[in-house]
Amino acid sequence: MNNSLEIVFIIAAVFIMNLEPCLCECGRAEYNRNGGCCPMCAKGSRVYRHCTEDTSTTCVPCLESTYTAEANGLEKCSTCSVCDSGKIKMKCTSSSDTVCEPLEGYHCIDENRDSCTQAVEHKTCSPGQYIKEKGTALKDTICHVCAAGTYSNGSLQTCQPHSKCEGLGIEEIKPGTNSSDVECGTIVSVPVIGGILGVVALVVIIVGVGMTLKKKYKPVPPAGTHKSSRKGKGCVQNSPLHITRILIGPEISMQYASKINFSSM
Repeated sequence: MNNSLEIVFIIAAVFIMNLEPCLCECGRAEYNRNGGCCPMCAKGSRVYRHCTEDTSTTCVPCLESTYTAEANGLEKCSTCSVCDSGKIKMKCTSSSDTVCEPLEGYHCIDENRDSCTQAVEHKTCSPGQYIKEKGTALKDTICHVCAAGTYSNGSLQTCQPHSKCEGLGIEEIKPGTNSSDVECGTIVSVPVIGGILGVVALVVIIVGVGMTLKKKYKPVPPAGTHKSSRKGKGCVQNSPLHITRILIGPEISMQYASKINFSSM
């Protein structure tokens, strides 16, 4: 009797051990459904109807703008990612998501399956630094400080050497820094400036005195003279009294003649 019970117990234990993997573990191409294993749908499709004891899994293709990237037991396809305008590296398909790339001047800091999900703007180099390596879609800009005797405003890829004023035949007015060039020019001394101002002042005084004297000693026409209207040479003015001035040589004589208009009498 005891032997019979032991045999039954052993058989039951073996049955349970063989049954547990079937209930809990499914094959690589299967998915668990209510304790049973159903065949997966291929990538690019989804489950339309789960398997039963009598039927296999029914699959349908993903709709436009949706996808599944691997074999699955999903009832819904994933929605395709949306990239910024003009930054689609690879369009979305039923079996793969959209692949995006960063905007110009940005680099990616978070990727998912070769697609950039987060990007930040490239660093800007400060004055006194030069761009050692330009930023790309995958890495940030690298800046370095300019060496002594050179300068950069932050936008150059190489630091420029300071100008040599002596070689240009002029003097250094302001020394250069790592962010600005030397300032060159001609330094004018104080005595030279004073001399130039003195000459200008003297010219102004002379011109002013000359104009004053010209006004003061302007010649006055002799009394008794008058301007006659210009009617051409040899014209005679009709008037009751006509005065004629006759110039003879260096001497001046006056003749007075009366002209009587008899027609008026």
